[in-house]
Amino acid sequence: MRVLGVDPGLTRCGVGVVDGGPGQKPTLVEVLVVRTPPEDDIAYRLLAVAERVEALLDQHRPDTVAIERVFSQSNVRTVMGTAQAAGVVALAAARRGIPVAWHTPSEVKAAVSGNGNADKAQVTAMVTRLLRLDAAPKPADAADALALAICHLWRSPMQSRLAAALSTSVLAARPARIGSVGR
Repeated sequence: MRVLGVDPGLTRCGVGVVDGGPGQKPTLVEVLVVRTPPEDDIAYRLLAVAERVEALLDQHRPDTVAIERVFSQSNVRTVMGTAQAAGVVALAAARRGIPVAWHTPSEVKAAVSGNGNADKAQVTAMVTRLLRLDAAPKPADAADALALAICHLWRSPMQSRLAAALSTSVLAARPARIGSVGR
């Protein structure tokens, strides 16, 4: 499975592509950070993020895009820019028929480090170790994007099995409820 992980942002948007699957060690395909100048118009900044991500989607053809779920921050401008960047990435994936998965920061930290409260240094160290890299990905946005991709690689098989089990149990329960309506 190939996952494109995105740590959304307007000034720095981390993007990492990782291959892997059950019983396989994750492998780095590409990592980069899309940068946009804060003084530029927001529409052009979003366009720059979208164009770069679209090029990566077309080049690497991931099976899934994993995006960090935007969480509340005290700075409304920052959270708005992050949400907007996440939105253009999700739109680019949807236009290509690529599923999008959303992961919270604590889910990602727990998946790669075993600690949902890990700091950036711990996450970066684990990403470096898991991908067997000679040097830590920099800046932190790059490491976070790779962590998102790894998180999805590891969590998606379980999430798929849970979703299948839930849909089976709901479908199994449905005929019983329908049959009892007329009684």
